[in-house]
Amino acid sequence: MLSFYTLEQSEQWDAVVRSFKEYDVYWLSGYVKAFQIHGDGEPLLFHFEGSDVRGINVVMKRDVAKDERFAGRIPEKQYFDFATPYGYGGWIIEGEGVNGLFDEYKCWLEKNGVVSEFVRFHPIVKNHEACRSFYEVIQLGEVVHMELSSPEDIWNNIISKNRNMIRKAVKNDIKIYNGRFPEIFEKFRVIYNGTMDKDNAEEYYYFKPEFYTSVLEDLPQNSQVFWAEKDGQVIAASIMIGANGYLNYHLSGSLREFSPLAPGNLILYTAALWGCANGYRTFYLGGGVGSGEDSLFKFKRAFYKGDLNHFFIGKKIYDQAKYDALLGLRDEINNPGFFPKYRG
Repeated sequence: MLSFYTLEQSEQWDAVVRSFKEYDVYWLSGYVKAFQIHGDGEPLLFHFEGSDVRGINVVMKRDVAKDERFAGRIPEKQYFDFATPYGYGGWIIEGEGVNGLFDEYKCWLEKNGVVSEFVRFHPIVKNHEACRSFYEVIQLGEVVHMELSSPEDIWNNIISKNRNMIRKAVKNDIKIYNGRFPEIFEKFRVIYNGTMDKDNAEEYYYFKPEFYTSVLEDLPQNSQVFWAEKDGQVIAASIMIGANGYLNYHLSGSLREFSPLAPGNLILYTAALWGCANGYRTFYLGGGVGSGEDSLFKFKRAFYKGDLNHFFIGKKIYDQAKYDALLGLRDEINNPGFFPKYRG
């Protein structure tokens, strides 16, 4: 009743995912492949089929011994943990009676050396609700999405100051294009890395060219770049990903000197109109850094006057003894609020 798929079984993986009503791009094999290339672990899709309940869960399986803080201190292939791929995931469950599903899942993890699991639930799918009996579910900050019911509703839900910024971009002859070809993904990479430099971003947020090649080639129906040009120069760009009616603002970068012309505002508005015209129901923008209501959150909030959703995470320790042993190997915990704590 419980099975799992690896990327070598990508066709079966995606067929299972697409059989669920509320899946998003984050559960597809092509999405997680890029993050395997990035070094985030081995992607797995768990699939449960019972008489009254079915579910899927996408995870990155990580060998703790490959973490630099444990290298040479513990043997490889003995201590593992699971984490949601960059973005969102967790169990999508259809039906009633989740206990059997979670019992089998827990049994598999305990037999296979999985110490703990960290989940970032999807704020629009709201899949945390069916998982409260199993995980420690914690509510974090608010996040923004746009309803794509009509062009009129999109415009009316944008606050007046932001509408003026969009008008300003148009008046300044900013042109928005969208598409998917190697050169625009490479152009995006250069602009995005420059943005990360200015933001003093952590090394994790710099992605190799092979990562972008995967986003282009392994998500042929689900990824594209929207970019802004001024006098023929690309001045801002965003990767959008989506599936099954859910459009998502994935990665973004811009040339700071052109920020007063509001190219990013026009990109998001144009992408929302494109999503509406192409059958997407929502456009997820996300929240601020660390779930805070910072300037990034305020920028996104200006695109939607309606009610906000919350972001939920889930935590689970499967082997307390191993968890404590790993914690004991750490000389110092730099981030005690991190989960699992032994990686903090």
